[in-house]
Amino acid sequence: FIDLPTPPNISIWWNFGSLLGLCLIVQTITGLFLAMHYTADINLAFSSVSHIHRDVQYGWLIRNLHANGASLFFICIYLHIGRGLYYGSYLFTETWNIGVVLLLLVMATAFMGYVLPWG
Repeated sequence: FIDLPTPPNISIWWNFGSLLGLCLIVQTITGLFLAMHYTADINLAFSSVSHIHRDVQYGWLIRNLHANGASLFFICIYLHIGRGLYYGSYLFTETWNIGVVLLLLVMATAFMGYVLPWG
C-alpha cells in the first residue's frame, strides 16, 4: 500500500481533469479508426457512416464509443467547470481564460463532428 502525502481538501471533484484527458485519448483513438473508413463527400458521407455500422468489423462499437464518449467528455467538462466555480478557480484569471478558450474550441470541434455525417 502506497501512502503519499496529499492535501486534506482533495475530494472526488478533483478527478474530472484527469477524466477529461482519458476521454480525449479515447476520442482521438476512436476518431482515427472511424476516419479510416469515412468518406468526406457530401453525397457519400452518410452512406460511409452506414458502411462503418454494418460492414466494418466492430464499427458499430467504435462509432458508439466515439458518440457516447463525446457526451461523457462534455459531462466531465461541465463538472470540471462547476468544481472550478465552487472552489474559486476563476480568481486565477490567466488559467481561467485559457480554460474558456479551450471550452470554445472543444464546442467548435464537437459541432464539426456532429455535422460530419451529413444527415
